[in-house]
Amino acid sequence: QATIPGFLARGLLLEEAEGLLRTSVQLAREARDEFWKSTLRSSKPVYNRALVAASIGSYGAYLADGSEYSGSYGDDVTAEKLKDFHRRRLQVLASAGPDLIAFEAIPNKMEAQALVELLEEEDIQVPSWICFSSVDGKHLCSGESFGDCLQILNASEKVAIVGVNCTPPQFVEGIIRDFKKQTKKAIAVYPNSGEVWDGRAKRWLPVECFGRKSFDVMARRWQEAGASLVGGCCRTTPSTIRAVSNALKSRNGQ
Repeated sequence: QATIPGFLARGLLLEEAEGLLRTSVQLAREARDEFWKSTLRSSKPVYNRALVAASIGSYGAYLADGSEYSGSYGDDVTAEKLKDFHRRRLQVLASAGPDLIAFEAIPNKMEAQALVELLEEEDIQVPSWICFSSVDGKHLCSGESFGDCLQILNASEKVAIVGVNCTPPQFVEGIIRDFKKQTKKAIAVYPNSGEVWDGRAKRWLPVECFGRKSFDVMARRWQEAGASLVGGCCRTTPSTIRAVSNALKSRNGQ
């Protein structure tokens, strides 16, 4: 969710802000490469070499006013304004050498359209994914249909993967099955813990949303439903990801 305007507001110079974005990709690549080398030295890997995705959050995440969970940006926000907001960050991150560009928690159709147009205008060669956020499992946070947005993404060769993130986990299986009917692209899902973000109080509210079903059990169901990439978003932890990884390796005989 780091942005150039956000860094500038904290007093950084433009070149410093852009440097931090580049460094984020470089550090992730270095950590990945170091881990992979150590893995090769110690044993034969039972999984593929990790990929580094450069994350680009929604405009609402920059506003930090809860609008990333409503999709309501105000009447003065247009697709052109959204492209202008995202453009330089996309240019900088794409030039830093990530394996993927990850547009995350996109809450409305207008921003999805703007991002697809921006990928074309900048002729970004790095494969991208666009993941939406949802509060009811049937629509984007804005209330717009997944189907209308998927039509936009399906028409773009720049978008390799579609999906949802920062969405309550109890909705994910149904979303995957819905997406499978409407797209041939790979599907990524990485929901939050199920807790609800209070944008005014700026804190997470605990919610018992999936009973005794643990995250790793649900991850198996998500893969069975057709998800190619599975992970966790807000309020999930390293232990959550470890449990998901072990569960999927076990299911796949690794």
